[in-house]
Amino acid sequence: MKAEKTLLIDDLLTRVNASPFLFVVDYTGLTVDKFAELRKRLATTGAEIHVFKNTLVKKAAERAGYPEELGTHLTGQSAYVMGAQDVCAAAKIMKNFAAEFTKPKIKAGVLDGNLLDAEGIKVLADLPSKETLQAQLLGVLQAPASKLVRLLNEPAASLARVLKAKGDAAAA
Repeated sequence: MKAEKTLLIDDLLTRVNASPFLFVVDYTGLTVDKFAELRKRLATTGAEIHVFKNTLVKKAAERAGYPEELGTHLTGQSAYVMGAQDVCAAAKIMKNFAAEFTKPKIKAGVLDGNLLDAEGIKVLADLPSKETLQAQLLGVLQAPASKLVRLLNEPAASLARVLKAKGDAAAA
């Protein structure tokens, strides 16, 4: 039995280390159909939800170097959301699903080794998508360059307008 637990903890530790985030949710009262629907929605973002024994998760979290305070949230019927991609997209799906079905309830989470409360995860859910943030950053980076190009182009454009006005006046 001890060897089996060690294998389970090692497997869980591998999953935890592969994911930059871990959300702990209370799935009490969630039907199998709804749980399967949540699993399907999370899969679109590259995230997964699993149910493990809380004691195994505590041991894996300790070995992964997660904050000790996480252990206070590992009680009751807990499911764990992990993924290797966009944490904001997973948080958004969790928030929207909980709003739609009133379950599961987000307890806490860990992002890059830092403990998050339920409100912190909801803040992540409210952030724009990764693509939107990248487009905004690109716009900020391009703004000075486009202003410089307009500034350098203005003397030549002014000269062209003056010459055109003189040419139009001479033709009339």
